[in-house]
Amino acid sequence: MNTPPIPYQHLLPTALMALLLSGCGGSGSGDEPPPPVQYPDFTDVVNLGGDTTVPDASNSGHGFSTPAPNLSQPELARHLAGDAHFETSFTTAPNSQHPELDGLGPVFNNSNCNACHQRDGRSSTLINADGQYRVLGTAAGIFARISLKRDHDCSEQNASNDYCAPIPVPDFGTQMFHRGVLKARPDWQQHNFIGQADIAMAWQRSDFTYPDGSVTELLKPDFRFSNAYDSPDDISASSLGQANVVAGLRNGMPVFGLGLLELIPEAAILALADENDDNNDGISGRPNRVFDAVKAANGDSLPLSLGRFGWKASTPSVRQQSLGALRGDIGITNSLFPQESVAGTALHHDYLARTHYQDSGSDEQGLPESSQAFDDEVVFYAETLGVPARRDVAHSDVREGARLFAAVNCSGCHTPSFTTASSGNLGGVAAPAGLLNQTIYPFTDMLLHDMGPELADGRSDFVANGNEWKTRPLWGIGLTQTVNPAACFLHDGRACTVEEAILWHGGEAQTSRDAFSQLSAAERRQLLAFVRSL
Repeated sequence: MNTPPIPYQHLLPTALMALLLSGCGGSGSGDEPPPPVQYPDFTDVVNLGGDTTVPDASNSGHGFSTPAPNLSQPELARHLAGDAHFETSFTTAPNSQHPELDGLGPVFNNSNCNACHQRDGRSSTLINADGQYRVLGTAAGIFARISLKRDHDCSEQNASNDYCAPIPVPDFGTQMFHRGVLKARPDWQQHNFIGQADIAMAWQRSDFTYPDGSVTELLKPDFRFSNAYDSPDDISASSLGQANVVAGLRNGMPVFGLGLLELIPEAAILALADENDDNNDGISGRPNRVFDAVKAANGDSLPLSLGRFGWKASTPSVRQQSLGALRGDIGITNSLFPQESVAGTALHHDYLARTHYQDSGSDEQGLPESSQAFDDEVVFYAETLGVPARRDVAHSDVREGARLFAAVNCSGCHTPSFTTASSGNLGGVAAPAGLLNQTIYPFTDMLLHDMGPELADGRSDFVANGNEWKTRPLWGIGLTQTVNPAACFLHDGRACTVEEAILWHGGEAQTSRDAFSQLSAAERRQLLAFVRSL
């Protein structure tokens, strides 16, 4: 069950009353000092990742890119091999000089992992100031998830309802690939390097007015599809343009500390769940149960696991998340996902019949396009990136901000601390010893929460409904724009400051959002200073 709000969420009114009483003699002698200010136990924590913490991570734009410092020498060599793979750009098949690099696409979103996770952080948000729709180009790290509205009961997850996985859009799938290799489409001479369709984005602006009268501008992206391969001139005639299609933008997120999050004991996460809000705190986090490709590959008859990764906690392991992106975002088949993401679609059939590339997802030996060694090393890299240390911990504003963070109950969802398991596997492989028994401070409960209609995209993802999102970890958030100055926050990149991200919180987070807005301007700055110290 979700633990009741911690007592220090009431410190603001308590401290105020103490001051009033001491001022008018209501508690005895006027000479009695006020009670000491109590700070939450995470106030002075520096090593957010335990022994995997990287000190001095803020000295450059590579604060997310350092291996965990407690890796053994063989583990470090494996990590560095994965680092090279993470930045590998793939090419169209065939590539006779470098066959290990071919297999890109035929449709994709980017050609390497780093393009969506720049310097292992968030992708760039490209905002145009004039409100006009602009087609996403090659520099975008954002893409669209797509699916059909769910038309069946998902009270029980089983093979007959595909475990409540998103329902693919016919001839498109569950991800919209807005880029493609040369000749990916039959009209390639008019639309070079265009994928399944174009995505055009525009930005809507609005103002949020605080009770004290100060104003903050908020941005929200709107997007539309056009130039679909099955109906280039009329999106309404495309499978992508039908009324039962739901779509939501997804922004690339940081990839450090992931192995630690996978090693949080399931029981510790489930202990925080309170689906029916039995403690009446307005927060009803719940777990997502998702298809586990590793279990399925091992013959498990019910391949479901706790969801931990992705914006809606829709994947259970770093291995599945990483190799799913390798196949999905880039189009590189691999040991866990050996078929092209668009296999069986009209676009792929036409591409194979029309070109000499024959990019069917297999190499000359009939094996996936990436090797087992490549897969294992790039996954290990994502599992073992170190967590940046906190900064400015002793600053008075940061310390006060920690108190306010608890007082407005941000910690009701952003649970400060866990201890990783003493033994276990990562995606079916034994975990590195350095990730075990670590006290970590990720500031997430790993659960789904209804974040209200303003953030909703209407798209179900296993147990998660269209209003629900997984609580994002806050560790490293203060280095986000040091690592990538063009990076923004939330699932669609709409918030380019931490303040904006807070102001978009609704649903279960509405009470905390409102409490934040009612703080004085100085107190808001202090709370934000604490968050930026993480």
